[in-house]
Parts: sequence; structure tokens; C-alpha cells
Amino acid sequence: MDNLLKLIGRGQELLADDIFDKSKALYEIVSSSKFLVIGGAGSIGQAVTKEIFKRNPKKLHIVDISENNLTELVRDIRSSYGYIKGDFKTFALDIGSVEYDALIQSDGQYDYVLNLSALKHVRSEEDPFTLMRMVDVNIFNTNKTIKQSIENGAKKYFCVSTDKAANPVNMMGASKRIMEMFLMRLSVDIKISTARFANVAFSDGSLLYGFNHRMEKRQPIAAPSDIKRYFVTPQESGELCLMSCIFGENRDIFFPKLSEALHLMSFSDIAIEYLKDKGYTAHICKTEDEARELIKTLPDQGKWPCLFTTSNTTGEKDFEEFYTDKEILDMGKFKNLGIIKNELIYDESQLNAFEGNIDDLKSATRWSKQMIVDEFFKMIPDFDYHDNGKYLDSKM
Repeated sequence: MDNLLKLIGRGQELLADDIFDKSKALYEIVSSSKFLVIGGAGSIGQAVTKEIFKRNPKKLHIVDISENNLTELVRDIRSSYGYIKGDFKTFALDIGSVEYDALIQSDGQYDYVLNLSALKHVRSEEDPFTLMRMVDVNIFNTNKTIKQSIENGAKKYFCVSTDKAANPVNMMGASKRIMEMFLMRLSVDIKISTARFANVAFSDGSLLYGFNHRMEKRQPIAAPSDIKRYFVTPQESGELCLMSCIFGENRDIFFPKLSEALHLMSFSDIAIEYLKDKGYTAHICKTEDEARELIKTLPDQGKWPCLFTTSNTTGEKDFEEFYTDKEILDMGKFKNLGIIKNELIYDESQLNAFEGNIDDLKSATRWSKQMIVDEFFKMIPDFDYHDNGKYLDSKM
């Protein structure tokens, strides 16, 4: 943990004080409760699962589409924490499938349902087909699993949003903002809380996670030099989700209190620190070809070729924010967590129209990216989205 904190420019854990203050209550509630974690084998899902497991729940069921990740999760938990007296099971299922529905019908009794499943990459919005899957996973699967939780009498539903939902500039962030709108409607029938938080350092598929693969494969490291982001550790992401799930009031959105002076870092700066930690000096290249050529020789000299460029791809935001100036905040309840307080406000006809129009597109099995973008603009009229035709997959 200390080494990871150093890489992201911090000297101490973000939520240590709040977790300590609530440690007794957390243990008492978790140890007497039954949990379902959806998307529990991704980076955030694994972190949440560990936070629950180590507090000895009565029941902990994990669902994830990745059989391999579930297998590693169980190995990790057994190696670190051992066993619990409660019912601990994993299920390799797609939550959009009939098999998942059958599981819920046969054993859907949970006090807390946490949904960590998501398509999280801005690169997922390049083509219309993956984009439609993002709509399904981030919006409609969430809606479906909330309804199932209501039918089975769950106390609370938690799901992850994103900092990109605050004044979104990309389709991923906008999908999560629309998800938040759907949450409002169902919060009439079940308590719901969520969380917006920063980049999870070295999470699956992230740029920092890719640094490990580049080194394993002896390949250059590429990163944007002009994009600065807030970072949390995987453990902190799990703690944040659990705190929102257990202590969040209905319609609350939790977010980390982060200081720009202390925690904002560029990807290129992290790459330099990462290489230093591995015993290498970053060698800055001017082109991809130069970087690919120098990787053949420079590592033997203690240097690693890097390509740091400015960002010009669709959906990149110049700055990071967790809330808008129109949202009501509670900054006093926790030391290092802020809360967005939401009133029960939603537009029934707008939500129904969005559902119906997306269903019509899928039924026809023919749609363009622009058709989906148009539906997003109907939901978010001030959506600041501009497709410049450049995407992350076109870069190293």
C-alpha cells in the first residue's frame, strides 16, 4: 500500500480515519447481514468483496461474467483471509442472462445488493455496437437488478457511478449520469446510494495497469502528458463503496474529498515514478517508431523508452470534478468523504421515452452511433459531447 500511495503522490490512506471511526458499526452491520455483489471480480468488485468478507458476513454471494477473475478472487481471499462461517459462493454469470434470473428466483434473499458491473472505458464508445452494450450494462442491467432487489425485499441497493457523470463530456460518463436518473425513480421503493470517485490506480484495463503489461512484454510505455487525474487505491475504492452502501441515506452520492495540491497527478508523472520504482530511468521519445526501436536496447542500459503526448481523442476532459455547482453537498458528516444530497426528482415520461426508443433500436437490430448519441442529448440537453473522430485505439 505504501509503495502504491507513493506512486500516486500521497503519503497516507485516504479513508483511514473514517473507517476507524465507523469500524465497530461496520463490523456489527456486515456480520449480521447478507450480501450480493454483482461484478464482484473486477478491480473495484474484488476490493468491495474483500472489505465485506473480512467482516464475517452471514452470506456473501459474488456474481461476475469472468470465470477466470472469480477463480483468482477466491484464491486471493483464501490466501489472505481464510474462511468465514457464513455462506460464501461465486457464480460465473452474465446479469443480463436468464441463468442470472434463475439464480435470483431460487435464492434472492439479500439485505444489501452492490452492483459494481460496468463498461468503464471511454474507448468503448467508438463503435455503435459496443456503445449499445454500454447502455445495457450501465443503465438497463442496473435498472433490472434494482427491480429484482425490490421484489425480494432487500434493504439497500448500491451501485457505482463515476466522476465523469458530473458535467459529462463522453458517452461513458453520460451513461452513468442517465443511470443516476433511473435510480431516482426506483428510490421510491428501495433505499439506493451510489458513489462517484477517481481513477482506481492499476485497476484492470486502466492505463497504469497497462504499464505492468508493457514491462512484462518489453514494450514502450505511452501516456498523455497533459491529463491530470485524481487516483485512489483499489482498497480505498472498496472502502468508499462499502461506506456508501452501509451509511449512505436514500439517494446519496458519496465522493472522496481530494485536494488538487496533494493528489492531482499526470499519467506521465506516474509513469516516470513507476519506472524509477522498477529501477529504470524514463527515456522520452518523439515518435512511436523511435520508442519501438529503442526498446530493443535501452532497458539493458537501465533506461525505458516512453512516449508522452498531448491528448486529442474524443471524450477526454481537461479537468476532473465530482459534483456540479447545482448539487447540494454535505461536507461535514465524514472527515474525508463528501456527500451529494439528492431530492426525489425525476421525469417519468422522459425515462419511459428513453427506454422505449432504445428498445426500438435494438428490436430493429440496426442503429448508428449518432442515433444513440441523439437519445443521450434528449436526456441531457447540455451534454458537452463532441466526436472529433479520434479515439484511443488509434494510439500506442
